[in-house]
Amino acid sequence: MEYHKKRYGNNSKNMRKIKIAFIGAGNMTTEHIKCFYDEKNVELTGIFSRTRIRSESLSKLFNIKYVCDSVEELYNKTKADLVIVCVPILMNKIICFEVFKYPWMSLIEKPVGYNYSEAKEILLEQKKQEANSFVALNRRHYNSTTVAYNDFENIDGVRIVQIQDQEDLLLAQKANHPKLVLKNWMYANSIHLIDYLSVFCRGEVISVDNTIPWSNKLFYVLSKIQYSSGDIGIYQCIWNGPGPWSVSISSLERRYEIRPLEKGFFQEKNSRIINEIDVSEWDKNYKPGLRMQAYQAIKAVRKKQHNLPSLEEGLKTMKLIKNIYEI
Repeated sequence: MEYHKKRYGNNSKNMRKIKIAFIGAGNMTTEHIKCFYDEKNVELTGIFSRTRIRSESLSKLFNIKYVCDSVEELYNKTKADLVIVCVPILMNKIICFEVFKYPWMSLIEKPVGYNYSEAKEILLEQKKQEANSFVALNRRHYNSTTVAYNDFENIDGVRIVQIQDQEDLLLAQKANHPKLVLKNWMYANSIHLIDYLSVFCRGEVISVDNTIPWSNKLFYVLSKIQYSSGDIGIYQCIWNGPGPWSVSISSLERRYEIRPLEKGFFQEKNSRIINEIDVSEWDKNYKPGLRMQAYQAIKAVRKKQHNLPSLEEGLKTMKLIKNIYEI
């Protein structure tokens, strides 16, 4: 049975089709494929994963031309313009080093490395190979994030960005994540929240004050991050206890709250009215953020203006995680 969905985009006969390949065949890869399948003037040319039977299943469902057994075969058979890398965290370095050998653009699922040290190694290799690579931070592409970001571009003055994180290692263990990933769980999962500081706080980090530092004996982390622009980030996380994921961005003119992260609300100065941001159709119909991210990736391949974060931008968030958790 084939997957059928109305396709979006410019259907000009003169526009060259973008060839897209995929590495990995898990649930997240499936979500990526659905989004690219929805784009017009693209061709899903190949897939490679360690579980060939899963690749073959996705190939049949989405009419992907080649099922391959290596990164090398994937490039040689498809000559893809874009490859989506969506593999287990501990496989990222090995796969990325292979991917960087070929002249395609790559979009790599976060985190690009299980910790800061490995992320630096991957970035160095990417620069050495002069690879054209970006990191898939899909929450940057939520409509709630985009509306708040665009609005704050027109608001002067200091911003206070507050992050409420919650992590549960017991649930992560039950999901059978490897011990090394669990030991570095803040890179695997807190990156979803801490990256909002990189999005909304301007300038460079000049200090990180870990008021309540990370400790296996405590369930709470509290940090203040000062930026060269004057912006201030407040990060707090509850570990192994109940709590929400939320983000708030405050200025003298306007305050935004994103909770849950797919939904946004804002409040104007001198008003008690809470205004809701509409959830986009793409965020309703696909895994939130992924459809817009796919659209931005196609623009990047066509050398048009886009907002995909580079690996270097992603490393800034990894470094911030390192400084907050001192690990």
